[in-house]
Amino acid sequence: EQQGLHRMGKHRASWKRWVRDLEKKPKEPGGCCLFQMIFVLALTILAYNLYHWLWPDLRHHLLDKTDLAFTFYKDVEERGPIAYGKDEAQKLYIYRSGDAPEDSAQPVLLFIHGGGWHDGDPSAYGFVGRNFAPKGFVVVDVGYRLLPEGRYPAMLTDSAGALKWVSENIGKYGGDPDRIYLMGHSAGAYNVVMLGLDKRWTRRARLPDDTIDGVIGLAGPYDFLPLDTDNAKQAFGKVRPLAATQPVRFARKDAPPMLLMTGDKDETVEPENAQALFDALGAKGADARHVVFRNMDHSQILMTLAQPFEYFDARTQKQVLEFLREQVKQSARERIRAQRRARELQGSGDDARADTATTQEAQASGDIQPAER
Repeated sequence: EQQGLHRMGKHRASWKRWVRDLEKKPKEPGGCCLFQMIFVLALTILAYNLYHWLWPDLRHHLLDKTDLAFTFYKDVEERGPIAYGKDEAQKLYIYRSGDAPEDSAQPVLLFIHGGGWHDGDPSAYGFVGRNFAPKGFVVVDVGYRLLPEGRYPAMLTDSAGALKWVSENIGKYGGDPDRIYLMGHSAGAYNVVMLGLDKRWTRRARLPDDTIDGVIGLAGPYDFLPLDTDNAKQAFGKVRPLAATQPVRFARKDAPPMLLMTGDKDETVEPENAQALFDALGAKGADARHVVFRNMDHSQILMTLAQPFEYFDARTQKQVLEFLREQVKQSARERIRAQRRARELQGSGDDARADTATTQEAQASGDIQPAER
């Protein structure tokens, strides 16, 4: 035991001498700083890669996950992703209230996300479905090809393709293909407004001109020449004539009713875009409304459609619902009038056929002679 203690004492003394010698040893110039620089550089590279790997997904889904935490109790059925085209970006998600009656078709709200035509995924916008499906709508969140593959006109042909799929298939999911309303935010607002104004895209998809019953644009770019952002240049820079890309150039009297909303603090898409399109539509005599929210920026106009933000600022949702419900009522009135006209025409046709049958019977009996030819 004493020998063991002696050996431990010798080791402890050796360790102390090694520490003293290390402290006395002159440091190599820059050695410590070089190690620190390498360590900081490694951390920077790691953080950069983690940012580009994780942050886009977190950023896109953060609002949706926050809303889900407050709306998990809502009985909303989600279907998707469902492909409407061959590209992996050509997908959509469908939301319908579990309380919706099985024997009646509900109006359809088709939503297209923003992101400067280079960013975004429809799976990150489930909050639109969760908050509007309980209000009596079948909601469809649509994705489309993004830059560089999604340059003009791909974002419009994709949006029209999704609209065609919805028109042909939404009845299987409880939606009414005769009542389809479009809504989009930012770049998505551009897409839906162009579908509503420029008939080329719906006609190329072989859709009737009256497929779209209303359009809602949230903070969208409608009159943005000259191109002043990298995204816009990449998306539209090669188009000639460039004016053919601008929604404001396609204003027409028979456009579907439009609600154009923006915030006065929007620094991403200038509020003048909505004003310019509203003025152009008004000059043509079209049905258009223009709403500017005070103290609201580019993101908030969409964020306040999600929970809990809608609880504190319900202005966006209030305007959207008022517009949609008004259009649904108008559609119902038009449908009743159309049914009445059809019955009247059918009745007049039955009367005409009855008169013809009576005349033929009389002619056969010899009471009335046929007119000479």
